[in-house]
Amino acid sequence: MARRSLRPQLNQIRTWVRQGRTDAWIAHQLEVTVQQIQAFKREQGLAPAEEVEGAVPAADFDDEIDLRAEDDALIAAELEAAEARRAAQAQEDQEDQEDQEEPAAPRRRRRGGRSRRRRRPSPATLEATFDHGEEGYGLWLDPAIQDDPIYAEYWAGHRPVEVTIDEDHIVIRRAGEEAEEEDQEEEEEE
Repeated sequence: MARRSLRPQLNQIRTWVRQGRTDAWIAHQLEVTVQQIQAFKREQGLAPAEEVEGAVPAADFDDEIDLRAEDDALIAAELEAAEARRAAQAQEDQEDQEDQEEPAAPRRRRRGGRSRRRRRPSPATLEATFDHGEEGYGLWLDPAIQDDPIYAEYWAGHRPVEVTIDEDHIVIRRAGEEAEEEDQEEEEEE
């Protein structure tokens, strides 16, 4: 196996040595042997003074602190905390959304294309006065009725009408065969 140059990683190895990383940990990170790391540290003067003089015997790898396990534990704790924050945020967002949302009615879908008939606009509510006098009875409508397109098309001018009186309302309909046919068509649609 050819010896791999560690010179490009000098600054990184120097940082790891200052952090107290073990030779085994550094060797694992760089995918080299522990002996190569030890030799490189001696060549570059990265080994502490005690190790160079040989005053302190080298510690066993079992006695050294495995900083990878500590790092892994810290990373796992950070990931769990981040996940807990995300879950709490998602729960808050969901509660806020539920509070703001009203039960929406399902959207009405069309089948078979568009209707060929024109939809009638909703009837306009206008003021009127029912009057009776010497000449008879009359219904006086608000002058704004002239602007209503339905009135202009179907009711403007003199037309014969039928009147039905109930306790709470009076219904005025156009008189004649033509009106009856249109009324029947409207009832069939409803």
